[in-house]
Amino acid sequence: MEDLVVPFVEVASLSDEGLTARLRVIGRGESRLAAMKSQVLAEVGRRRSAGEAQRLARHELQASAREAKRDVETAVKLAELPATSGALESGEIPQGHARLIARASGEGRIDETLLVKAAEEQDFDEFAKTVRRHQQDQSQDDGQAILERQRKARKARIFESPESGMFVLSAEFDQITGARIATALTAKERELWHNEDPKARRNPQQRMADALTELICETGADKSQGTDLLVIADYDICKQGLVNARLADGSPIPITELHRLVCDANILPSIFDTKSQDLWLGRSRRIASAAQRAALTARDQGCIGCRANPLWCRAHHVVWWSKNGSTDLNNLVLVCDGCHRKIHEHNWTVHQDRKTGKYLLKPPKPK
Repeated sequence: MEDLVVPFVEVASLSDEGLTARLRVIGRGESRLAAMKSQVLAEVGRRRSAGEAQRLARHELQASAREAKRDVETAVKLAELPATSGALESGEIPQGHARLIARASGEGRIDETLLVKAAEEQDFDEFAKTVRRHQQDQSQDDGQAILERQRKARKARIFESPESGMFVLSAEFDQITGARIATALTAKERELWHNEDPKARRNPQQRMADALTELICETGADKSQGTDLLVIADYDICKQGLVNARLADGSPIPITELHRLVCDANILPSIFDTKSQDLWLGRSRRIASAAQRAALTARDQGCIGCRANPLWCRAHHVVWWSKNGSTDLNNLVLVCDGCHRKIHEHNWTVHQDRKTGKYLLKPPKPK
């Protein structure tokens, strides 16, 4: 490996293009440094032990115990992944992408070459989804083992912070359980938003905390509208059955889980007909209908700006309602609150890719 040199420059003197180029150089440098660190940690682990490598990482890099453990585990796996290690060492893929490949390799069979190629072209959020889909495609059981592993690793804890005296709750769930919880929580948060005084709104974090409190403590309350889990699947005419089952954000799930959900939950079939009046409401109402939100989720799979989960998104009018825009499917896109503010306060605009048909958010042109 050639020497890694990133010279210091006065960034205030750089043009916009220069700043972009500078970030690109820094990104490649970070990747190469990550490769060097992984090589050292893997060699320490080989000569001594993984525990000693973790101790050294904590002492010399001042890393937390969790970071040190993660870095050593990743280093051990990367030592067995030449294509991934090579791409990281040359700066072609970021450290986070390499870590995703390393984790997936420890959970089952992967096509390393295919994933490295995707890692070179996709941002982190998109690549994370690619890895999950790839794991399911490579599995022998339609991803059932992956789901069972997630369920076995579930955990939750609640404790009182000694610093603030406030209670802290954290938890991790498998994809399906997490999606069901997030769906119910988001529906309750949206209900609170609609019912509160517009002139005295809580911030999103406060409202989410209140929504969680109501769901846990007010068990006798009626079920909020929109809490049914949205699951999408394709119908294979040749096989005469459903295939490619996935959650609202595109995360794949085993078909067997879809069958179980049909039995256990309120699952209703929907066919998105472009001529349906449910999807083309004109100026008859401003807020998107439940059918429109389902169709938008299937189409956009999240915020068109930052790819946030569709549960955290609202339906935005491409031609604004205030400018006589209609509540029709082709005039609606999913955006999170942050990207919604970019549109209304910072002049970002919605565009549709002519080749793929996908919608995306673009910043204003620099003056």
